Amino acid sequence: MSNTNESLAANIPSWGVKAAYGETQTIDGVEVQPVAAVGFGFGEGGDENGKGSGGGGWAVPLGAYVGGQDGLKFRPNLIALLAVSIPVLYVGGHALAKVIKALKR
Repeated sequence: MSNTNESLAANIPSWGVKAAYGETQTIDGVEVQPVAAVGFGFGEGGDENGKGSGGGGWAVPLGAYVGGQDGLKFRPNLIALLAVSIPVLYVGGHALAKVIKALKR
């Protein structure tokens, strides 16, 4: 492995959950801490003709923790929630339809 990839691989455990919580900010006197689901990966390969490496990542904003008179509450990002739930409901609906069809036989 190259030195860069070894350095990245050594630091991956420290990125995990900490990277999912943004810095707390104060907006109109209210403290807000953003929350996101994150994923990343790195790879390296090669043969006698050469070698290469690469990486990638993604982040989905899940919502934010918002402080108020009632204490700290999680406020979901409805757009991200819909974007994630639509494929899940689609697949679940098709699976349920097949189970019902199989039970009717």
